[in-house]
Amino acid sequence: MRTLVIGGTRFIGAHLVRRLHDAGAEVTLFHRGLTANPILPDVAHVLDEGAEYPIVRFPDALRRDWDLVVHMVAMGAADAEAAVGAFRGRAGRLLLVSSCDVYRAYGRLTRAEPGEAEPVPLGEEAPLRSVLFPYRGMEPLLEAYARHYEKILAEAAVRAADGLDWTILRLPKVYGPEDNGDLASVRGYRAAPGWRWTHGHVTNVAAAIALAATHPAARCGLFNVGEAETPTMGERLAGFPPEAGDPPPLPDFDFRQPLVLDSGRIRRELGYADVVDEAAAMRELAAGLGVAGVSRVEKLDPGSSPG
Repeated sequence: MRTLVIGGTRFIGAHLVRRLHDAGAEVTLFHRGLTANPILPDVAHVLDEGAEYPIVRFPDALRRDWDLVVHMVAMGAADAEAAVGAFRGRAGRLLLVSSCDVYRAYGRLTRAEPGEAEPVPLGEEAPLRSVLFPYRGMEPLLEAYARHYEKILAEAAVRAADGLDWTILRLPKVYGPEDNGDLASVRGYRAAPGWRWTHGHVTNVAAAIALAATHPAARCGLFNVGEAETPTMGERLAGFPPEAGDPPPLPDFDFRQPLVLDSGRIRRELGYADVVDEAAAMRELAAGLGVAGVSRVEKLDPGSSPG
């Protein structure tokens, strides 16, 4: 299976590339060559300075036939449209990695959209945000891409493409040893013990992407990814070593709004099953952190952290 992965050298993408390679795929990575990951297998690399967010052009070496193109780092309309233009008629399927921040519930949580809390869990048909560009103004905290980041527009560009099979996955907050390894996305919310935020271990998230990438039933399909059940922060922390010191101050969010995904569709329709037990994996990671307190709150950045 001739597979192009756009991005894919860092966290989620590196785990995905390893899984695809081990399954027998012929993988090519397109990136700038600025980062490497020891878990990456021996695959082909196409390096180009143009592989910087947003990626709006692709070198001639990539303009050939692919069975699968996985876009890990399409941040908004411009780069999604560029990928559609480059690979329509050349790719058997384009898989877009999106995020749970597309849902209106995210806007309710961050107070960008006034209104009552959205019911959860959020299925794939749950309402989307009406206020776009959720990370504008956060460029110093994130990266320059934050100004034009909008997965809602990226999804729309892919779904509107004629003559191109697509699959879209909306990711939760991903964690693993290489990223969010201190579990600040849990430990930093000690002061909101009743709040719930769907997480996914990077091994499980990579497995879900690999499955959806080639499954016939995922053609032109949209799927949430994440743990089957989302505990409260207090329930998670009950299995962690005790924290030292006061919890960090919470951001000005409306914590009446949970951010809980319903991942039942990918499990029912594609037969997805977790590779690692989510609760056990989180407890194991937390156990290696000792009892030192967390002084920061993990930012509510895109669930599909770049790469």
